[in-house]
Amino acid sequence: MNFNLNIFLGAGEIILIILSAVILVILALSFRLVKQTQKYVIERMGGYHSTWGVGVHFLIPFVDRVAAKVSLKEQVRDFEPQPVITRDNVTMQIDTVVFFQITDPKLYAYGVDDPLSAIENLSATTLRNIIGDLDLDQTLTSRDLINERMRHTLDDATDAWGIKVNRVEVKNIVPPKDIRESMEKQMRAERERRQTILIAEGEKRAQILAAEGQNESIILKAEADKQQVILAAEAEAAALIKVKEAEALGIKLLKEAKADQAVLTIKGYEALAKVADGKATKIVVPSNLTDLTSHLVALSEAVKEPKDKK
Repeated sequence: MNFNLNIFLGAGEIILIILSAVILVILALSFRLVKQTQKYVIERMGGYHSTWGVGVHFLIPFVDRVAAKVSLKEQVRDFEPQPVITRDNVTMQIDTVVFFQITDPKLYAYGVDDPLSAIENLSATTLRNIIGDLDLDQTLTSRDLINERMRHTLDDATDAWGIKVNRVEVKNIVPPKDIRESMEKQMRAERERRQTILIAEGEKRAQILAAEGQNESIILKAEADKQQVILAAEAEAAALIKVKEAEALGIKLLKEAKADQAVLTIKGYEALAKVADGKATKIVVPSNLTDLTSHLVALSEAVKEPKDKK
């Protein structure tokens, strides 16, 4: 009997130890560590209880549960290309990228079932509505307009889900194959046209520069010829002045030296010879050659006046 009691007590102690261990494990697992960029939505007895922020929290076993773990980081979703039809009935594929952030964990947990799928479907319908008001050319050149209108529409619609749409970017626009081929031909023709214009402008500029160079060359040559003529005239005038100054100085020196009559007569003959060298048509020789010196100055002045007139 004592042996059975001991067995019973031993089994009870084991069960108690096991239960204690289970309770300790449950209590240990009931502690939750919430990180800086997370929020926990807690339900108690099936209803919303609270939202946990950063720190260590205790979850009452079998009473409380974590309904949702929400990340506060900005999230990016690249959605599949969507077929859209433009106003001029051109079907193309457009894919978008949505940048959003959860601002209210409670609304995010209870506002809509599968929020990411809801955003994808909403972005697809919004994109179709926007592209339906644009033609092909406007669609290809109005990415900023499409991005802004989509962001505004999605942001308004997702406020009730606790989501803030920060940006929407059109990632790629793919027109039909025949449209792409036509656009490539148009771009090739435009490049060839620009190339032809650039070549023509280059040739025109080269001809203009050649003409300007030739014109400047002619002007410089004329200026050089003009300068040469001026310098030659100035040299001739300077030489003539030097000759006259030398003659005047010679006469002055003769007078100052009181040269005799013979020397003066010889100088008078030399002066007459120079004067008669094709510069005068008629020469009057005085009967008294001794007075030649007195008449020499008058003859020189008579010869000099026609040159000055010239």
